[in-house]
Amino acid sequence: MKIASIQLEMADRPKEKNVEHALAMIDQVPAADLILLPEIWTCGFFAFDRYAAESEPLNGPTVNLFRQKARARGCHIVMGSLVERDAESLFNTTVFIGPGGEILAGYRKIHLFGYQSDETKLLTPGKDIVVADTPWGRAGFATCYDLRFPELFRRLVDRGAEIFLIPSAWPLARIDAWRLFNRARAHENLAFLISCNCAGENAGKRYGGHSMVVDPWGKVLAEGGEGGEIVTAEIDPAQVEQARKEFPALADRALR
Repeated sequence: MKIASIQLEMADRPKEKNVEHALAMIDQVPAADLILLPEIWTCGFFAFDRYAAESEPLNGPTVNLFRQKARARGCHIVMGSLVERDAESLFNTTVFIGPGGEILAGYRKIHLFGYQSDETKLLTPGKDIVVADTPWGRAGFATCYDLRFPELFRRLVDRGAEIFLIPSAWPLARIDAWRLFNRARAHENLAFLISCNCAGENAGKRYGGHSMVVDPWGKVLAEGGEGGEIVTAEIDPAQVEQARKEFPALADRALR
């Protein structure tokens, strides 16, 4: 399975320029089975004053452009998250698109971030645990701050997750915690974890980069730096079953 995590370099650009930039970066990706983008890259996570005006439904123009791109590339795309408008509510929603351009899953971020952030004031938290079937096994979804809540990942595992897919806009100021949680969530659940974090800066905040691909033993297979780049890796999804058989910690859980 070939993976490309596009660590977008953020800046204070108009939404249409960010969309153009993301599509152009996808065109630079070599052959891949799965391409990931980060969290709320359409305006930048910390651009809270743009959330409402730039929100759109999942059948809106931005998602449709990436559905076309997935179909043209013939690959799966986690287009990261955008501010989804559903009636009068706004959500931080990750969209998972199949190679035929179909929407396979939508995950509304459950744990909204309120520390020096307006996300909790502007958005509605999601309620649903989301796991989707893929050719490489069951994929579970989480977004950025969700990494701090291991109980979410246990529930994803209980629904069959073997791979975690995580868009993020994690700031540089807490990058050590980011690197720790990426490895911990993978290893404690004996699952692959693939994350895509923003780089660059917008609304006066610097993002941390360091998008990662981590194997079920917590080994980092690929990791980005602090700038914009495409992080690539090739994994064998069968290693999840092998790891869980070799070290059956999940079967020894006493509390569920």
